[in-house]
Amino acid sequence: MKNMMIKAWTKVMNPVKNEKGAQSLEWLGIAALLILVLGIVSTAVSDQSEGIGSIISGIIDQISQMVGG
Repeated sequence: MKNMMIKAWTKVMNPVKNEKGAQSLEWLGIAALLILVLGIVSTAVSDQSEGIGSIISGIIDQISQMVGG
């Protein structure tokens, strides 16, 4: 009976311990998010005649006004 329980536990826990697939999905998700953010930023900057520095400073100013700084 003990051996059967050990075998059953091993069969149940073996797929849970295999994290290689989950880790690769996490990296794919991070890469997709990075590509999405870069696409949004490049779209926002392409219409601007100003440099990226002024856009970033404007964003920081707006955030500081929201926070109350």
